[in-house]
Amino acid sequence: MATLEVERWFAEKKPPTEAIMRAVREIILGADRRMTKYIKYGNLGFGYDGDFATFVQASDKKQASLMFNRGARIPGKFPHLEGSHPSARFMRFATPAEAKARAGELGKIVAAWGSLTPADRGPAKKR
Repeated sequence: MATLEVERWFAEKKPPTEAIMRAVREIILGADRRMTKYIKYGNLGFGYDGDFATFVQASDKKQASLMFNRGARIPGKFPHLEGSHPSARFMRFATPAEAKARAGELGKIVAAWGSLTPADRGPAKKR
């Protein structure tokens, strides 16, 4: 069901950075089989025991912005993870090639999220 919902979202929204978003999606889903994709509040998101990350500003023509909803809780140092907010962090991608070049780093972020206990991650996503 989520796959159909996500494909419908792509067809309706026609985001200018669709190729980038699809590349990032494949990296996230490939990094941990427990990770899921879904549409929430009109945006493409990913989660496992809670919301992990969401594409924001999908109409931006220059870059795809991925917001890690509880990014401040993700253990480790990641050179492309931006922000100092008490909760959210961001990673921005200008091209599909840039997304693929950061696959290792993004995969480590997914693994770090997966290593947290549900209590560390925050409230579980309602299914």
